[in-house]
Amino acid sequence: MTTGVRRRMGVEERRQQLIGVALDLFSHRSPDDVSIDEIASAAGISRPLVYHYFPGKLSLYEAALRRAADDLAERFVEPHEGPLGTRLLRVTGRFLSFVDEHGPGFSALMRGGPAAGPSSTNALIDSVRQAAYVQILTHLGVTDPPARLELVVRSWISLAESTALIWLEGRRIPRAELERQLVHDFAALAAVSAAYDEEMAELLRTLLAGEPAGSPFADLLDRLAALVP
Repeated sequence: MTTGVRRRMGVEERRQQLIGVALDLFSHRSPDDVSIDEIASAAGISRPLVYHYFPGKLSLYEAALRRAADDLAERFVEPHEGPLGTRLLRVTGRFLSFVDEHGPGFSALMRGGPAAGPSSTNALIDSVRQAAYVQILTHLGVTDPPARLELVVRSWISLAESTALIWLEGRRIPRAELERQLVHDFAALAAVSAAYDEEMAELLRTLLAGEPAGSPFADLLDRLAALVP
Protein backbone atom coordinates (compact mmCIF):
# COMPACT_ATOMS: atom_id res chain seq x y z
CA MET A 1 0.00 0.00 0.00
CA THR A 2 1.37 3.43 -1.00
CA THR A 3 1.30 6.30 1.44
CA GLY A 4 1.43 8.99 -1.24
CA VAL A 5 4.36 10.63 0.53
CA ARG A 6 6.93 12.06 -1.85
CA ARG A 7 10.57 11.24 -1.33
CA ARG A 8 12.60 14.30 -0.34
CA MET A 9 15.34 15.04 -2.84
CA GLY A 10 18.80 16.29 -2.00
CA VAL A 11 19.93 19.66 -3.32
CA GLU A 12 21.97 18.35 -6.24
CA GLU A 13 19.40 15.71 -7.12
CA ARG A 14 16.67 18.36 -7.26
CA ARG A 15 18.86 20.66 -9.34
CA GLN A 16 19.49 17.88 -11.84
CA GLN A 17 15.77 17.09 -11.96
CA LEU A 18 14.93 20.71 -12.74
CA ILE A 19 17.58 20.84 -15.45
CA GLY A 20 16.12 17.69 -17.01
CA VAL A 21 12.60 19.10 -16.87
CA ALA A 22 13.74 22.38 -18.42
CA LEU A 23 15.57 20.54 -21.21
CA ASP A 24 12.47 18.51 -21.98
CA LEU A 25 10.36 21.67 -22.24
CA PHE A 26 13.04 23.43 -24.31
CA SER A 27 12.94 20.51 -26.75
CA HIS A 28 9.44 21.52 -27.77
CA ARG A 29 9.45 25.29 -27.40
CA SER A 30 11.94 28.13 -27.37
CA PRO A 31 13.42 28.61 -23.88
CA ASP A 32 12.26 32.23 -23.96
CA ASP A 33 8.67 30.96 -24.21
CA VAL A 34 8.92 28.60 -21.22
CA SER A 35 8.07 30.12 -17.85
CA ILE A 36 9.35 29.24 -14.39
CA ASP A 37 5.74 28.35 -13.47
CA GLU A 38 5.68 25.72 -16.22
CA ILE A 39 9.00 24.27 -15.11
CA ALA A 40 7.82 24.15 -11.49
CA SER A 41 4.54 22.48 -12.49
CA ALA A 42 6.30 19.87 -14.62
CA ALA A 43 8.70 19.14 -11.75
CA GLY A 44 5.86 18.89 -9.23
CA ILE A 45 7.14 21.65 -7.00
CA SER A 46 6.23 25.28 -6.25
CA ARG A 47 7.62 28.30 -8.09
CA PRO A 48 9.43 29.63 -4.97
CA LEU A 49 11.16 26.27 -4.59
CA VAL A 50 12.59 26.57 -8.12
CA TYR A 51 14.16 29.87 -7.04
CA HIS A 52 15.61 28.10 -4.01
CA TYR A 53 17.76 26.00 -6.36
CA PHE A 54 18.33 28.56 -9.12
CA PRO A 55 18.42 32.34 -8.54
CA GLY A 56 16.50 32.98 -11.76
CA LYS A 57 15.34 31.59 -15.07
CA LEU A 58 18.58 32.61 -16.75
CA SER A 59 20.72 30.51 -14.41
CA LEU A 60 18.46 27.48 -14.94
CA TYR A 61 18.49 28.12 -18.68
CA GLU A 62 22.28 28.19 -18.76
CA ALA A 63 22.56 25.04 -16.63
CA ALA A 64 20.22 23.23 -19.03
CA LEU A 65 22.19 24.42 -22.06
CA ARG A 66 25.42 23.32 -20.38
CA ARG A 67 24.07 19.80 -20.06
CA ALA A 68 22.85 19.91 -23.67
CA ALA A 69 26.26 21.15 -24.83
CA ASP A 70 28.01 18.30 -22.98
CA ASP A 71 25.63 15.79 -24.58
CA LEU A 72 26.22 17.25 -28.04
CA ALA A 73 30.01 17.25 -27.63
CA GLU A 74 29.92 13.57 -26.62
CA ARG A 75 28.14 12.70 -29.86
CA PHE A 76 31.28 13.55 -31.81
CA VAL A 77 33.23 10.82 -30.00
CA GLU A 78 33.59 7.90 -32.40
CA PRO A 79 35.67 4.67 -32.31
CA HIS A 80 38.52 4.55 -34.83
CA GLU A 81 37.01 1.64 -36.73
CA GLY A 82 36.19 1.43 -40.42
CA PRO A 83 36.65 3.96 -43.25
CA LEU A 84 36.64 7.65 -42.39
CA GLY A 85 33.52 8.32 -44.47
CA THR A 86 31.59 5.71 -42.53
CA ARG A 87 32.80 7.13 -39.22
CA LEU A 88 31.73 10.63 -40.23
CA LEU A 89 28.35 9.28 -41.26
CA ARG A 90 27.82 7.82 -37.80
CA VAL A 91 28.86 11.12 -36.20
CA THR A 92 26.54 13.20 -38.39
CA GLY A 93 23.76 10.72 -37.64
CA ARG A 94 24.13 11.30 -33.90
CA PHE A 95 24.47 15.06 -34.44
CA LEU A 96 21.26 15.32 -36.46
CA SER A 97 19.50 13.00 -34.03
CA PHE A 98 20.31 15.50 -31.27
CA VAL A 99 19.12 18.38 -33.47
CA ASP A 100 15.90 16.53 -34.25
CA GLU A 101 15.19 15.73 -30.60
CA HIS A 102 16.08 19.17 -29.20
CA GLY A 103 15.05 21.51 -32.02
CA PRO A 104 14.15 24.74 -30.19
CA GLY A 105 16.85 24.20 -27.56
CA PHE A 106 19.46 23.51 -30.24
CA SER A 107 18.46 26.68 -32.09
CA ALA A 108 18.78 28.70 -28.88
CA LEU A 109 22.17 27.16 -28.09
CA MET A 110 23.60 27.85 -31.56
CA ARG A 111 22.20 31.37 -31.70
CA GLY A 112 23.94 32.40 -28.53
CA GLY A 113 21.56 32.30 -25.61
CA PRO A 114 18.29 33.75 -24.34
CA ALA A 115 16.87 37.09 -25.33
CA ALA A 116 16.62 37.89 -21.61
CA GLY A 117 20.21 39.07 -21.43
CA PRO A 118 23.91 38.16 -21.67
CA SER A 119 25.02 34.67 -20.72
CA SER A 120 27.92 32.26 -20.91
CA THR A 121 26.35 30.26 -23.74
CA ASN A 122 28.86 31.51 -26.32
CA ALA A 123 31.57 29.72 -24.37
CA LEU A 124 29.45 26.55 -24.40
CA ILE A 125 29.03 26.77 -28.16
CA ASP A 126 32.77 27.25 -28.63
CA SER A 127 33.48 24.22 -26.44
CA VAL A 128 31.23 22.04 -28.61
CA ARG A 129 32.88 23.31 -31.79
CA GLN A 130 36.34 22.68 -30.37
CA ALA A 131 35.38 19.17 -29.26
CA ALA A 132 34.15 18.40 -32.79
CA TYR A 133 37.30 19.89 -34.30
CA VAL A 134 39.64 17.85 -32.10
CA GLN A 135 37.71 14.63 -32.77
CA ILE A 136 37.84 15.08 -36.55
CA LEU A 137 41.57 15.78 -36.50
CA THR A 138 42.04 12.64 -34.42
CA HIS A 139 40.26 10.58 -37.06
CA LEU A 140 42.38 12.18 -39.77
CA GLY A 141 45.49 11.19 -37.81
CA VAL A 142 46.72 14.80 -37.69
CA THR A 143 48.06 16.50 -34.57
CA ASP A 144 49.43 19.71 -36.10
CA PRO A 145 47.04 20.61 -38.95
CA PRO A 146 48.24 22.86 -41.77
CA ALA A 147 46.28 26.05 -42.32
CA ARG A 148 44.19 24.68 -45.19
CA LEU A 149 43.14 21.58 -43.27
CA GLU A 150 42.15 23.68 -40.26
CA LEU A 151 40.08 25.84 -42.59
CA VAL A 152 38.36 22.77 -44.09
CA VAL A 153 37.47 21.22 -40.73
CA ARG A 154 36.27 24.41 -39.07
CA SER A 155 34.33 25.41 -42.19
CA TRP A 156 32.62 22.03 -42.24
CA ILE A 157 31.62 22.34 -38.57
CA SER A 158 30.10 25.76 -39.30
CA LEU A 159 28.35 24.33 -42.35
CA ALA A 160 26.89 21.48 -40.29
CA GLU A 161 25.52 23.99 -37.75
CA SER A 162 23.91 26.26 -40.34
CA THR A 163 22.56 23.30 -42.32
CA ALA A 164 20.94 21.90 -39.17
CA LEU A 165 19.34 25.24 -38.30
CA ILE A 166 17.90 25.62 -41.81
CA TRP A 167 16.70 22.02 -41.81
CA LEU A 168 14.83 22.55 -38.55
CA GLU A 169 12.64 25.20 -40.17
CA GLY A 170 10.70 22.60 -42.14
CA ARG A 171 12.64 19.30 -42.21
CA ARG A 172 11.98 19.20 -45.95
CA ILE A 173 14.90 16.86 -46.66
CA PRO A 174 14.81 13.34 -45.19
CA ARG A 175 17.24 13.18 -42.29
CA ALA A 176 19.12 10.14 -43.62
CA GLU A 177 19.78 11.96 -46.91
CA LEU A 178 20.99 15.04 -45.08
CA GLU A 179 23.38 12.98 -42.96
CA ARG A 180 25.01 11.58 -46.10
CA GLN A 181 25.04 14.98 -47.77
CA LEU A 182 26.96 16.48 -44.84
CA VAL A 183 29.60 13.76 -45.17
CA HIS A 184 29.81 14.52 -48.89
CA ASP A 185 30.16 18.22 -48.03
CA PHE A 186 33.25 17.40 -45.96
CA ALA A 187 34.80 15.50 -48.86
CA ALA A 188 33.93 18.31 -51.28
CA LEU A 189 35.56 20.95 -49.07
CA ALA A 190 38.67 18.79 -48.78
CA ALA A 191 38.75 18.21 -52.55
CA VAL A 192 38.55 21.93 -53.36
CA SER A 193 41.38 22.61 -50.90
CA ALA A 194 43.41 19.76 -52.43
CA ALA A 195 43.15 21.42 -55.83
CA TYR A 196 45.20 24.30 -54.42
CA ASP A 197 47.61 22.54 -52.09
CA GLU A 198 49.74 19.42 -52.57
CA GLU A 199 49.77 18.60 -48.84
CA MET A 200 45.98 18.53 -48.84
CA ALA A 201 46.02 16.55 -52.09
CA GLU A 202 48.20 13.88 -50.51
CA LEU A 203 45.95 13.70 -47.45
CA LEU A 204 42.90 13.32 -49.69
CA ARG A 205 44.55 10.54 -51.71
CA THR A 206 45.32 8.69 -48.49
CA LEU A 207 41.74 9.04 -47.27
CA LEU A 208 40.18 7.93 -50.53
CA ALA A 209 42.52 4.95 -50.81
CA GLY A 210 40.99 3.52 -47.67
CA GLU A 211 37.40 3.91 -48.83
CA PRO A 212 35.76 0.67 -50.05
CA ALA A 213 33.04 0.56 -52.68
CA GLY A 214 29.72 1.70 -51.25
CA SER A 215 31.23 3.89 -48.53
CA PRO A 216 30.05 7.52 -48.33
CA PHE A 217 33.15 8.97 -50.02
CA ALA A 218 33.10 6.32 -52.78
CA ASP A 219 29.40 7.02 -53.24
CA LEU A 220 30.17 10.71 -53.80
CA LEU A 221 32.80 9.89 -56.43
CA ASP A 222 30.28 7.70 -58.27
CA ARG A 223 27.65 10.45 -58.18
CA LEU A 224 30.08 13.05 -59.48
CA ALA A 225 31.32 10.74 -62.23
CA ALA A 226 27.71 10.31 -63.40
CA LEU A 227 27.47 14.08 -63.93
CA VAL A 228 30.49 14.24 -66.26
CA PRO A 229 29.48 13.98 -69.96
